[in-house]
Amino acid sequence: MGVAARLLLFAAMAVAIASSSTTGALAATSHLKGLRVHLTHVDAHSNYSRLQLLQRAARRSHHRMSRLVARTTGVPVASSSKAVASGHDLQVPVHAGNGEFLMDLAIGTPALAYAAIVDTGSDLVWTQCKPCVDCFNQSTPVFDPSSSSTYAALPCSSSLCGDLPTSTCTSASKCGYTYTYGDASSTQGVLATETFTLAKEVLPGVAFGCGDTNEGDGFSQGAGLVGLGRGPLSLVSQLGLDKFSYCLTSLDATGKSPLLLGSVADISEAAATAPVQTTPLVKNPSQPSFYYVTLTAVTVGSTRITLPSSAFAIQDDGTGGVIVDSGTSITYLEVRGYRAVKKAFAAQMSLPAADGSEIGLDLCFQAPAKGVDQVAVPKLVFHFDGGADLDLPAENYMVLDSGSGALCLTVMASRGLSIIGNFQQQNFQFVYDVGGDKLSFAPVQCDKL
Repeated sequence: MGVAARLLLFAAMAVAIASSSTTGALAATSHLKGLRVHLTHVDAHSNYSRLQLLQRAARRSHHRMSRLVARTTGVPVASSSKAVASGHDLQVPVHAGNGEFLMDLAIGTPALAYAAIVDTGSDLVWTQCKPCVDCFNQSTPVFDPSSSSTYAALPCSSSLCGDLPTSTCTSASKCGYTYTYGDASSTQGVLATETFTLAKEVLPGVAFGCGDTNEGDGFSQGAGLVGLGRGPLSLVSQLGLDKFSYCLTSLDATGKSPLLLGSVADISEAAATAPVQTTPLVKNPSQPSFYYVTLTAVTVGSTRITLPSSAFAIQDDGTGGVIVDSGTSITYLEVRGYRAVKKAFAAQMSLPAADGSEIGLDLCFQAPAKGVDQVAVPKLVFHFDGGADLDLPAENYMVLDSGSGALCLTVMASRGLSIIGNFQQQNFQFVYDVGGDKLSFAPVQCDKL
């Protein structure tokens, strides 16, 4: 078996998995030093069975992975049907969409509360707006710009409008946008500024997409998205934050997951149960929004897998590389890397193979009828540049379907992009030091942070 991690009894586990008009800076929010916001898993208040929760997480992961890969590989994506119908023949760039966690915030004056999907893989902050041309159902009232005293549409001449990957100038000289995600899900409307409220902190002049035409799968968990990517339109960039952090709880935890913005986004040595690990963040000019890291090797049990650097490197055409993403549950490795991990893992497991197709996972084993409390699985460690090791507990990479007894690895294959997903990130605090181009992490009990 080699090095092994004792698999705790997680039969109950279905892992969470889980400005002004002319400048791009927000002078009005420069006073912001630190802010704590709570994140809620999209299925936290559902009545799904454990198998259904796992199936939903796996399905969302496959969907999101295909979007992310479409973005990096440049696969042509059709404009939304509404854009085509209105005669706008746009070459619309592809962005990552959807996510696994929601944040509560409020927009406008007076403030209207709503929940939005948090997404480290895209930049635009947007919500649905009246009057709707095509809006999906949401649990809170749709924002009406005419009812807010602080709403201001941005003109086409705004530098923020210029930061959009795709924009048009409306007949009223307003900045029109179309932001399309990898499967032709999209939002379009007018770029504007508005006062947002996060955790009682009032943030004036935040640029956002006021979307009157929004379509596609996966948006209905919230009333829009909050992009935390590296681009100029993300909330992190607009607030001028040097760093942010999150700590994602497991699905069976009762506490919410903290999102820490600004000066409070540090790992407490008292809370961490192992030394803090740090690796450089790498930039990809072709995909400036993503948080790339350099994966150098993977250890499975007693086997250290070292592939040629090209296996996980960013290629000249912008494809490849490894990103850390809060919105993808499963970890995806480039095919060469995944096959090596799968082979090493299967060789060190003493259980017979099982079919994981019902769950949506590739490598599964049949757990013994007496349960998994005495089952040992190979250790899984991701090694990054700078000597940082993401040394995972078994519950961060193995999931059990208690109904079928299938014990599955939450790592799968991809082509064009590798992703460290949030199954692997649960109960680790991750700090994105965007000012210092570093990513740090350490194991922390997130519901106690």
